[in-house]
Amino acid sequence: MSTSASGSPIRAAIINVTGYVGAELARLLAQHPRVEIVCVTGRSEVGKRLPEVFPHLWSLDLPIVAEVADDVDVIFSGLPHAAAAERLTALIEGGTPVIDASADFRLYDEETYEQWYGEHPSPHLLPESVYGLPELHRDAIAESRLVGVPGCYPTSAILALAPLASKGWLDGRTVVDAKSGVSGAGRALKLTSHFSEVDSNFSAYGLSGHRHQPEMVQELSTLQDRSESNSELSLTFVPHLVPMTRGILATCYPSIADGALPENSEARVEALRDVYESYYEDEPFVHVAPNAPSTKQTLGSNACIVYPTVDPMTNEVMVISAIDNLVKGTAGAAVQCFNLMFGLPEELGLSKIGVYP
Repeated sequence: MSTSASGSPIRAAIINVTGYVGAELARLLAQHPRVEIVCVTGRSEVGKRLPEVFPHLWSLDLPIVAEVADDVDVIFSGLPHAAAAERLTALIEGGTPVIDASADFRLYDEETYEQWYGEHPSPHLLPESVYGLPELHRDAIAESRLVGVPGCYPTSAILALAPLASKGWLDGRTVVDAKSGVSGAGRALKLTSHFSEVDSNFSAYGLSGHRHQPEMVQELSTLQDRSESNSELSLTFVPHLVPMTRGILATCYPSIADGALPENSEARVEALRDVYESYYEDEPFVHVAPNAPSTKQTLGSNACIVYPTVDPMTNEVMVISAIDNLVKGTAGAAVQCFNLMFGLPEELGLSKIGVYP
């Protein structure tokens, strides 16, 4: 898409600023040197000013309105699936660049979408959308006017497994065992995310199938196919809820094609790390760590920390990744895509180091 060559502010709107994703978008965009947030919507809080709802956003003294202003350069949407496509269709067709954090524009196949989410409000727009993971689709994002930001779980899993898929090494069953903080469930009240239900508790969910699994399969299968591998990807995904606010830790157990890596355990680890360090050497936000990461190491940052290793007892490959689900997992990824779409440095507004401990 065309970019803004001048140094004038890029006028941004945030739809559904009153959710966790919308609030995080406001926090990040408020610190972006090229962005002016000119409009925020949130129908449940219309008439209030943003700091009344989120006091930490005191510097953004904007009114919360019902509809997006006409004179904006880009729209960020934090609406849930179906509602997002319904609300955004006219804006997209009117030519305004849209970055959507719902599931509505992540899946390329209409039938797959309907299997997991129901009827799509605007299936004719699916061929126009780009999956908003810059590490895989940087050039396409830069040329797009419609980006579907990945789910938080898929971001952690895909980045953990992409180097292996790109080699065509995923062979047989891959298991993704991932844990998320409670903010991933959103801000709406529900019994399963009440304090009394979550505190001092740890549980698996989505055991009959989770909506993020087809995203993982879509993207990893595409990488695997490009490698001209004859192996088919089979992926089991088990999410867990952890009593913390932010963060995702994904522990992945991929089956590796015979002969892809040395049999000797030490040589296997060294060869595996070489693959990951080479694959991510030019990526500003993916860091291959020397030790297993923890979620707190990513708090508030757009980083994904990846740790590939080998179990010395079984010689099986394991890959661990950690992200902040509200930053690299959603809002930070949206800003990263925005930078690409508008021809700006990819790290602009996202270079701050996370908070630790």
